[in-house]
Amino acid sequence: MRSAVDDLVSPHPLGERMPSVYTDDDFTQRFTQALDEVIAPVFTVLDCFAAYLDPRLAPDDFVDWLAQWVALDLDENWSTAQRRELVARAVRLHRFRGTRRGLAEHVWLLTGGRVDIADSGGVSISARPDGPVPGSSPAHVLIRVRVPNPDAVDRARITAAVRRMVPAHVATTIEVTT
Repeated sequence: MRSAVDDLVSPHPLGERMPSVYTDDDFTQRFTQALDEVIAPVFTVLDCFAAYLDPRLAPDDFVDWLAQWVALDLDENWSTAQRRELVARAVRLHRFRGTRRGLAEHVWLLTGGRVDIADSGGVSISARPDGPVPGSSPAHVLIRVRVPNPDAVDRARITAAVRRMVPAHVATTIEVTT
């Protein structure tokens, strides 16, 4: 069985960099060729390191590692395209985390559907302590997702993702319709 790097050529062969006394020595040249085969993948990775940091170009397993770097919890059942897009947009998602806009964008990335959110919360200020609390009680978020095929949406995974984005005391309802 051949690996993907069997015929990989080193961009910097060691035999060519040896002192001139060793360039004609057959043993030294064969020995350095063996080392070149081992080192060639390392050079390739280092030359392409910028691509490893781009979630749209990085190898699939590296995308999960990048997700940890940007504090994203990825579900292993999400498609590769969804995982890459979430990691690519992580900074933006974190910027709007805890807001209606951030929640809507996150759900849109996971479903591809039109997302409408209604929540019971509110914000107000008062010059007096013990003023009325804004919004209705109990706290609740209703998320409506409109997609062409509601049966294709895994509600359990979407619910788990939404639960990680809203405060623990807020009840959530997710409706997926056409």
